[in-house]
Amino acid sequence: MSTRPAWSRIVLKLSGEALAEPSGFGLDSSVLSQVAEEVREAREELGTDIAIVVGGGNFWRGLKGAGQGMDQAQADYMGMLATVMNGLALQDALERAGQHSRVMSAIEMPKIAEPYIRRRAERHLEKGRVVILAGGTGNPFFTTDTAAALRAAEIDAQVILKGTHSGVDGVYTADPKIDKTATRYDRISHMDVITKGLKVMDSTAITFCMDKNLPIVVFDLLARGNVKSILRGEQIGTLVG
Repeated sequence: MSTRPAWSRIVLKLSGEALAEPSGFGLDSSVLSQVAEEVREAREELGTDIAIVVGGGNFWRGLKGAGQGMDQAQADYMGMLATVMNGLALQDALERAGQHSRVMSAIEMPKIAEPYIRRRAERHLEKGRVVILAGGTGNPFFTTDTAAALRAAEIDAQVILKGTHSGVDGVYTADPKIDKTATRYDRISHMDVITKGLKVMDSTAITFCMDKNLPIVVFDLLARGNVKSILRGEQIGTLVG
């Protein structure tokens, strides 16, 4: 290994939209390949244990269904299934890149994924496998942001890396795509994220991370080399903590 990583175990949080085609839906094979290659390189060169929590917004969002009059719990379960689809696609990309991986789902579907069991997930990580955690928390009304925070605490991860897309490379004072005067924070506390109403993760996830003293790095997922640079301790994006 070329250098000692800043964190030895991480949770990488990916939105479904980050994996989508330019239309915002489906899956972009080039993005999947890029993410898989970056994860493989980080594991291989730095030895960091990597678990990935993936969203499902490129296929379905529970809030969208609830907004159309659907029962919210039902809509959220559909969203959980969408995260499993993304998890399987990501696993395929990782395996093609030469990185062994396992998909573990909070909703049991033994034909295609292992059930999420904390100790088993930790064992996979110890063996050098990337663990893809799908199905959210397995409960409606909770987002995959909250799932990432919960799983990070369970497996003793030291940080959550939250990959963004659409060219946003951190946490800003306002939406930089709307307000051209918005400036990026290099570092901000969990409490300031909450009080300023900044859209980093949902409030449940941010509060949980604050209680657990769990830092979050918000960065541009699609800028090549960012994952390794963060793990080497370089200032990339915004550190929340």
